[in-house]
Amino acid sequence: MDTATHITMGIALGGLATLDPVVQSDTTLFTAVMVGTIAGSHAPDFDTVLKLRNNAAYIRNHRGITHSIPAVVFWGLFISSIIYFFVPDVNFLHLWLWTFLAVILHVFVDIFNAYGTQAYRPFSNKWVAHGFISTFDPYIFNFHVIGIIAWILGANPGYTWLTIYFIIFLYYIKRYLDKREIVKLIKQHFDHVEFIATSPTTKQNIWRIALTTEDAYYVGRVEDGHIKMMDRFKREPLPDTPFVQIAKQDKNISAFLSFSPIYRWEINYYDDFNELRLYDLRYRNDGHYPFIAVVHIDDNNCIMNSFTGWVYSERKLQNKLNTGERMV
Repeated sequence: MDTATHITMGIALGGLATLDPVVQSDTTLFTAVMVGTIAGSHAPDFDTVLKLRNNAAYIRNHRGITHSIPAVVFWGLFISSIIYFFVPDVNFLHLWLWTFLAVILHVFVDIFNAYGTQAYRPFSNKWVAHGFISTFDPYIFNFHVIGIIAWILGANPGYTWLTIYFIIFLYYIKRYLDKREIVKLIKQHFDHVEFIATSPTTKQNIWRIALTTEDAYYVGRVEDGHIKMMDRFKREPLPDTPFVQIAKQDKNISAFLSFSPIYRWEINYYDDFNELRLYDLRYRNDGHYPFIAVVHIDDNNCIMNSFTGWVYSERKLQNKLNTGERMV
């Protein structure tokens, strides 16, 4: 989920904590728990600081180790211990339990969007991305805003948030059933489907889809139960050539390949260098695939420059690659 939703979830858990008799009877503990749930609901995303290093490090690690099983245990203990250091008179067990729950909830909700997490590490490095809740879902966010307003206006926080989370639970079931119908529809229209990536939009009746069959990649939308295909690409593995092997050693290409389950590639040849481009097919936007990886390799098989990340125009891509007009 996005940062704003994670923070509102932390506030919601702080409100739910008032149902805990120990928290309810100690205002200092309640304050400590509120700090813990807000911090815990955001802690796994502290890896966003990796953006300051480079995109490759961010893409390879974001929602990776910080969302793993050991990290979830660590964040709960680390945050509650820091809070306890400043307020040692509170009940540490209950402080830790609510903080730990906030961290668990953060990782749990992240597995339902298209980006996903490596939540099963260290047992598996597989990306878990169920793809039926948007990274920013306006309904979920607005439910939390309504709960916060109701709390401010004097509603009982515990029962208010119990009600809202029951509604959100039903909403998750609804979106799961929507996705199941979409998957069923796709399998009725395509033979030998090997992989399906779904991504809901802010509109309940419109979904983005990308799928892999035996011989092709398809990208499209599902609107009101009807499939509308936008693009079809022949399915071809990356060539096993010296050029590609060198390209795979680049940090940006390597990070992209570790993350993207469905992509197409193209190789371009220029006077003084060759180029490999990779396009993630899950994120089509107005006929454009903005999540890409690019590497340039000169005639001496040396990597000149590379990039991975989100880019929406060729000019901006060239600026990031620092090649100016060389490829025009």
